[in-house]
Amino acid sequence: MADVKILVIDDDAVACEFLQEALSRERYRVDTFTSAKLALEEDLSRYDVLMSDIRMPDIDGLQFLQIVRTKWPQLPVILMTAYGSLETTMEALSLGAWDYISKPFSPDAVRALVQKVLEVRELHQKRLRGQPETDTPSHFIGSSAKMVDFYKQVARVADSSASVLIEGESGTGKELTARSLHQLSSRCDKPYVVVHCGAIPDTLLESELFGYEKGAFTGADRSHAGLLETAQEGTIFLDEITEMSTSLQGKLLRFMQNGEVRRLGGHDIKHVAVRVVAAGNRIIDNEVKNGCFRADLLYRFIVRLRIPSLKEHKEDLPQLTESILKKLGYTSVRISDEAMELFMAYDWPGNVRELENVLQQTLLMSPFAVILPENLPSRFQPKTEETPLSISPLECAERDQILQTLKVTSWNQSRTAQLLGIDRKTLRSKIQRYSLQKIENP
Repeated sequence: MADVKILVIDDDAVACEFLQEALSRERYRVDTFTSAKLALEEDLSRYDVLMSDIRMPDIDGLQFLQIVRTKWPQLPVILMTAYGSLETTMEALSLGAWDYISKPFSPDAVRALVQKVLEVRELHQKRLRGQPETDTPSHFIGSSAKMVDFYKQVARVADSSASVLIEGESGTGKELTARSLHQLSSRCDKPYVVVHCGAIPDTLLESELFGYEKGAFTGADRSHAGLLETAQEGTIFLDEITEMSTSLQGKLLRFMQNGEVRRLGGHDIKHVAVRVVAAGNRIIDNEVKNGCFRADLLYRFIVRLRIPSLKEHKEDLPQLTESILKKLGYTSVRISDEAMELFMAYDWPGNVRELENVLQQTLLMSPFAVILPENLPSRFQPKTEETPLSISPLECAERDQILQTLKVTSWNQSRTAQLLGIDRKTLRSKIQRYSLQKIENP
């Protein structure tokens, strides 16, 4: 695009120079300021895109954004920060930022982002925004590029009515994501209902979801509203939806198509407006291939959110560890650099849940002010080749006596134990300790 003018604001002059060089290669005209206050003295309407850091001494990026949205409401603003979080992302988007990028970023990444914003502006698409927070949600921790990109996805879909399928490995925070989708939406003051599908037998799950009328089955001595009705105008989170039978999946599909609920044993149809969010404990696409999950139900989920596994954003481990230590009440405990190196080398198959478990176990067994490598569970200890056992001269003499006696008795352990004056259990223990083996004659 010819004659595109971009304004960069960052109190770090080196960052300004980096962005000016990166964007000038696309023939953009780039001006820079190290102060938002000075930049606001200019007529910013002559620029096509503004890029501003968030943390600045005089006027921070969020304050700058608010002023820009008031004076120049159609001007795209991209915010930058080295301190990414779901809350910061949500606030930035809710104030009208077009996008958000986490430092450090590559020249290619920032050029691609600016190009995307310019294309959106040119096509007059609806600018990206979220709903202002009315309550502080449960916190995600992490400021890596992977997590910031995930935060942006959550923020963009939070206030829509689209059904969402949350995917990710065990322990990544699927329920936390579902709760955040609810809390960051305009439904936040409406019911939020969680259903653990894997913990309820399928026959009971249907009646729990759809409700039942009196006399619908043995023991139904009164009418009972289902959880879908209970969640009216709010959000229902179906955890472990892959545990649901295909027949019940069919009934859920019909509800998601028309919003109609008919209780078991009843004839009346109720219309329920509820947002459906779900998560699986298995890979959904594989379940579809195996015939265990209905493809038509999968297609009813408009948005699929994938949570990055911990091994994909290990750079967040120091921040996560510090946060979990505070959560557990160990504010004065820190982890040594050597122990953190072991954390960084580990793949974390159990993700953040495993990290919390490891820290709890370590602090319980070794309640010290600093977590050292030797305090960590055995799976974090470096693998070493076995070395011959170091024994004292007295133990060496004992070993030779046991070996000689075994040879005399042709390795008859009962006879050897009797001659040595010990029981067989003790003899077997010493054979194992001294790594004694019978050598057959060729």
